[in-house]
Amino acid sequence: MALQISATNPEHPALLLELPWHLPLEQWPEEVLVPLPRGISRHVVRYARAGTEVIAVKELAERPALREYELLRDLDRLGIPSVDPLAVVTGRTDTAGGPLESVLVTRHLGGSQPYRSMFETTMRPATMHRLMDALAVLLVRLHLAGFAWGDCSLSNTLFRRDAGAYAAYLVDAETGDLHPQLSNGQRDYDLDLARVNISGELLDLEASGALHPSVDPIEFGTEICARYHGLWQELTRTSVYPAGKYHYIERRIRRLNDLGFDVAEMQIEHAANGDSVTFVPKVVDAGHHQRQLLRLTGLDTEENQARRLLNDLESWMATQDDYAPGDPLGARPEVLAHRWVRDVFRPTVRTVPQDLRSSMDPAEIYHELLEHRWYLSERAQHDIGLDTVVEDYIKNILPKVRETLRPTDD
Repeated sequence: MALQISATNPEHPALLLELPWHLPLEQWPEEVLVPLPRGISRHVVRYARAGTEVIAVKELAERPALREYELLRDLDRLGIPSVDPLAVVTGRTDTAGGPLESVLVTRHLGGSQPYRSMFETTMRPATMHRLMDALAVLLVRLHLAGFAWGDCSLSNTLFRRDAGAYAAYLVDAETGDLHPQLSNGQRDYDLDLARVNISGELLDLEASGALHPSVDPIEFGTEICARYHGLWQELTRTSVYPAGKYHYIERRIRRLNDLGFDVAEMQIEHAANGDSVTFVPKVVDAGHHQRQLLRLTGLDTEENQARRLLNDLESWMATQDDYAPGDPLGARPEVLAHRWVRDVFRPTVRTVPQDLRSSMDPAEIYHELLEHRWYLSERAQHDIGLDTVVEDYIKNILPKVRETLRPTDD
């Protein structure tokens, strides 16, 4: 059988042809390999360079290679965080004509690391919690898409940090199955496998001395189940909100925040009977909101203020006609953020008289107004407009704030 390279992009076969397919992966020469950390795998895996691409090459039988390639393509179409499939190479033979296993070729996920390389130095428990949260987000998103993983584990996941955000990416889809919808039993099976696998992997790290002494491997394995269930409930609970009543949307965002998650993306679908909202969660590191708000708007605030302002910005952007995440024709987030500062943030702050806001910076005032709006809307059980909020804040809240800020006589 002649060497065959099956790829979706016609450029990839040309780039891959120069690689030594006549050699088993274990014998590939150093000059074609890229020294990147590799996780534990049941198959031989190597990183190599093909043109300007860094690729991951995994050796396995032809049928599972083709199957995994198609599954990864399906996940890519569904927008699920996973490695990008480039090609399957079949019909490999050695120099004597003997058969060699097929290989699956994926693009290396830049900036990502397998969990073992992340534990080369003792990882703080707080960071471990965020990694588990990222894995819970990935598993929920897979299940929402109808994908039963069949082998959820730290070993089959890559982790990446991007501007303070933590994300988990599926690496190994070999045991997976895609369905129109998963049953509760299928989800529970995946979750139980995740609990057992993660506890086992952390016990292995503990035995090697690479685990923080305060970390209980069994408890961490169980924790992902609790995080998964809380997130699944919050994301799958269908709600239809009265048009324009974004107070209710804010309530959902706050519940996600209380669970420890942030909102990466929000989509609002308008209908005659109300607005339905879809959230995509993410896991963030300390200080992430400050950096993101500063980058988007130039506003320099405290972390909790930044989270609150970003939530308001995200809610407002979702109502704009040119807001289209992932669409190159849609307005860039920086453009929308500038519009929000110009049309919403500054006019709202300026409604507070200058002499009353002299001791507070604009971001603090806006944060306080949003908090007061939340309080009034909760009490009234409907959305309160900013004009009413500002009036009530100036009359009932700001005098008390100014009193606490006034210096006292010794």
